[in-house]
Amino acid sequence: MSGIGLSRLGSRRRGLLVAAGLSTFGLPRAFAGAQVEEPLADSVRGALAAAVAEAAPPKPAFESIEQRLVHLRWLGAMSDRLTRRKPDLVTRLEFLQALWYETARAGLEPALMLGLIQVESGFRRHAVSSAGARGYMQVMPFWTEVIGDGNPASLFDLVTNIRYGCVILRHYLDLENGNLFLALGRYNGSRGRDAYPKAVLAAWERWKFNRPVPATTSGAAR
Repeated sequence: MSGIGLSRLGSRRRGLLVAAGLSTFGLPRAFAGAQVEEPLADSVRGALAAAVAEAAPPKPAFESIEQRLVHLRWLGAMSDRLTRRKPDLVTRLEFLQALWYETARAGLEPALMLGLIQVESGFRRHAVSSAGARGYMQVMPFWTEVIGDGNPASLFDLVTNIRYGCVILRHYLDLENGNLFLALGRYNGSRGRDAYPKAVLAAWERWKFNRPVPATTSGAAR
């Protein structure tokens, strides 16, 4: 974010923005780490790109009324817990529906991803970290070049951001042979240090629902 030859006034303004939790572009700043760009095998890059590029997700499909009822109970419970952070009901439900679908599609737990989002961005859609990571799941812009359409602005889109985040964490889990602790560290760019994984795991506990949410998603993939 820093420029060359900033005036004292400009530097002072930037300092005030940072102190207020804003980037120099007026966007909320997230104090999180960031994924590190690493070489990807062509097959891996292709699989990740395909996962990100799928059409907008349909509504989840349920095999029974009971499955649908469990999902609705989860939706109601999570909506209540998010009220303070997202006062608008429609916004909350859109967020939770997108998160539920994308986590199911990636083979991840909704509670885990809610915990990750809480730690990464504090549920701020337009959050920007000091490293330039964007959105709810603090996705680094380089991912749009590696597996996306090259448009980093798309990372502020609700579904796009959550989809990228879920696909990336799934990739890191596969890379770490299912070791969640190491995968979370890699997601945050702090692999080998325990502060970030511990924070996410603690937040995960808060978002756990007392019943599983079995369902199917059309086109779901790991």
